[in-house]
Amino acid sequence: MLISEFARAAGLTPDTVRFYVRRGLLTPLAGRKGGSNPYQVFTDEHVQIARMIRMGQSLGFSLREIVALNVEYQARRMTASRGAEILRGQLARLEEKAAHVEAMMRYIRAKLAWLETGGKGPEPNFTDYERLSRVIGMEPRARLRQGRRRA
Repeated sequence: MLISEFARAAGLTPDTVRFYVRRGLLTPLAGRKGGSNPYQVFTDEHVQIARMIRMGQSLGFSLREIVALNVEYQARRMTASRGAEILRGQLARLEEKAAHVEAMMRYIRAKLAWLETGGKGPEPNFTDYERLSRVIGMEPRARLRQGRRRA
C-alpha cells in the first residue's frame, strides 16, 4: 500500500508517516513506480509496527527510546527479563509523573476553593504542592532500587 492508504490503516497522518520514516522507525519497501524517486510501499507488518510505536508513545516512551528498543528487539536481544526491566523502569517514571499530576490537581482544587470563597484564608502556594509531589514521586524510584538489590 502507498503512503496515504497506509496512513489511514495505521491511524496516522501522511506527515507523521514521513517523520517516522526519517527517524528510522519505519522502513518502507521501494516500489517499482516513481522513476528515480521510487514510491514507498508499506505492508501490513508496517501497520503493526506503527501501532506498536503509538502504543509505546502512549506508555510514555520517547521516539528515541522506541527506536532503541526496536533495534534491541530486531537483534533478538530482548529477553523476558530485559523486557521486565524496561517495563519496571517505565512504570516508575509513570508513577512519578502521576504523583506530580496529582499534586497539580490538588493545588488547582485548593486554588479553586480559595477563589470561590472570595480569597478567604491563606492563598494556596504551588510550591507546597510541588514539594509534596517530589516526596511522593520518590517512592517508586526507591521501590525500583530495592527490587534491583533483591534480584
